[in-house]
Amino acid sequence: MFIAALRLIGFILGIFLIALAISMMIPLVTLVGYDRSDDLHAFLWSSLITFASGVALISRGRPELAQLRPRDMYLLTTASWVVVCSFAALPMVFISNITYTDAFFETMSGITTTGSTILTGLDTASPGLLIWRSMLHWLGGIGFIGMAVAILPLLRVGGMRLFQTESSDWSEKVTPRSHVAATYILWLYIALTGIATLALWAAGMTLFEAINHAMSLISTGGFSTSDASLAHWPQPAIHWVAVVVMILGSLPFTLYVATARGNKSALIKDQQVRGFLGFLVITWLLFGTWLCFNSDYSWWESFRIVAVNVTSVVTTTGVALGDYTLWGSFAVMLFFYLTFVGGCSGSTAGGLKIFRFQVAFSLLSGSLNKLIHPRSVIRKKYNGHLIDEDIARSLLTFTFFFSTTIGVIALGLALLGLDWTTALTGAATAVCNVGPGLGPIIGPAGNFSSLPDAAKWLLTIGMLLGRLEILTALVLFTPAFWRY
Repeated sequence: MFIAALRLIGFILGIFLIALAISMMIPLVTLVGYDRSDDLHAFLWSSLITFASGVALISRGRPELAQLRPRDMYLLTTASWVVVCSFAALPMVFISNITYTDAFFETMSGITTTGSTILTGLDTASPGLLIWRSMLHWLGGIGFIGMAVAILPLLRVGGMRLFQTESSDWSEKVTPRSHVAATYILWLYIALTGIATLALWAAGMTLFEAINHAMSLISTGGFSTSDASLAHWPQPAIHWVAVVVMILGSLPFTLYVATARGNKSALIKDQQVRGFLGFLVITWLLFGTWLCFNSDYSWWESFRIVAVNVTSVVTTTGVALGDYTLWGSFAVMLFFYLTFVGGCSGSTAGGLKIFRFQVAFSLLSGSLNKLIHPRSVIRKKYNGHLIDEDIARSLLTFTFFFSTTIGVIALGLALLGLDWTTALTGAATAVCNVGPGLGPIIGPAGNFSSLPDAAKWLLTIGMLLGRLEILTALVLFTPAFWRY
């Protein structure tokens, strides 16, 4: 049975690689349009190698009797991210002549929508390379949405079972069949990307810049076509469009589907969405006012700059409007805390997710009431779901190992000789899939190119673990998983 399951996983991975090979044609066409024939070979050979590998995996056909059990989904989910990144790195090696370590780091950062980069000179970089980086964000974003709404609730990862009704049981809530729901989400994702492209274009970007940033922002990725990120464009309209698109990418896509199918209040009534938007607005107002009193910016200018940077960090997008580490120690500490928040479940955002904070506060409230009224029976609910012991235990386990993973990676980075600021914030930004860290090396004005190769591999592992919600990947390292 295990061999049959492996064959089926290999077959599915083959389909993924063929789709990836076809995706490489888009940068190739882009290069033809820009008359950059010098880079055509990179995507042509990468596409051929990837396509041939995919065909080899599906050549034996799909096993007829094999079915994937929930435990097999852990292996498929982790393997798909690793395998896709391994082949998606090829064009970067062929174009930029960088090491495979750097290429894999950049690709993992792209596909996990982290946004950390080792590349410089983006303003004059190959258009094929730029569009490929943005496409990695876009593909990774829709891939994570599919995993978050269809797989993680079934696997009971980190309290995600709270969303099993809305996300996994499509029969009653959203659409009659799961593949129809997936189609709805895909088309909504494409539509939002198209709307974002037109809005950014109208706001002042070129069409090419708008396409790249639309894919990067809706996936809460963070790759830009300029080393200066959003600071390259001084137009306030572009900044506000970016804020809106980042928020749209951080809301549950299943609720978009419900709204599109007639439930007009699906987004407004959702407890997670209200908490997320409320948190953003309050942070904008308080932090913007603080910046106004501690800088030469006007209040409205402070509010705009804070709105862009805070939204970028909270939604784990990672674009930046200036170097906010120059604002003082209070701002640096606040941005470090914001790194952990994240967007909503079922979105493209990473981080802890806002619902886990809400559930934690609900459990804390229940515990305090229990101290006051020891004999009372307190049944806590979240979004209409009962928070039972299984959910609380899963939430606690996830949060513990999430924090532990950051601590272990930070310790490893410090062991490699990095200063504590780079080590701690680098680990946090990798696991939370945010992008830039803090400090002069990996802060919003720097990048990760100067880090040693061992540090890049550690951060790559952190990005993967964070994107897969930690437990999905860690379960593969338990002996019990391999006992069939």
